[in-house]
Amino acid sequence: MRIFKLFCYFCTIVNLQIKTMTLNEYQQHALETAIYPDDRRIIYPTLGLTGEAGEVADKVKKVIRDAHEEFTPEKKLEIVKEIGDVMWYCATLARDLGYELDDVAQMNVDKLRSRMQRNHLTGSGDNR
Repeated sequence: MRIFKLFCYFCTIVNLQIKTMTLNEYQQHALETAIYPDDRRIIYPTLGLTGEAGEVADKVKKVIRDAHEEFTPEKKLEIVKEIGDVMWYCATLARDLGYELDDVAQMNVDKLRSRMQRNHLTGSGDNR
């Protein structure tokens, strides 16, 4: 509880306003900036997704290589910003495939819960 109070005090000091949004709301905001040719739907965000995921991995690699595995708040923020770019591509790709992000997230949770109930979280293959 003390940590929460300190956090609230910090937010008051720097005048932060914490807003929450659903995945679908995020998707709608992301789509406002989705500018790529209609004939490149699915392809464009898929390629962008792999590139941005690589940037996340590259930032983590550089912390390991250059910063002796010390994930400072600044390095974490850099990584989180790249995760945001990954989310943008997930949002646009999901739309291009005809899905809302809330649905994608729910399907993933359902899949993982099913695997856990069947004791199949480990291993490989899509349909475990």
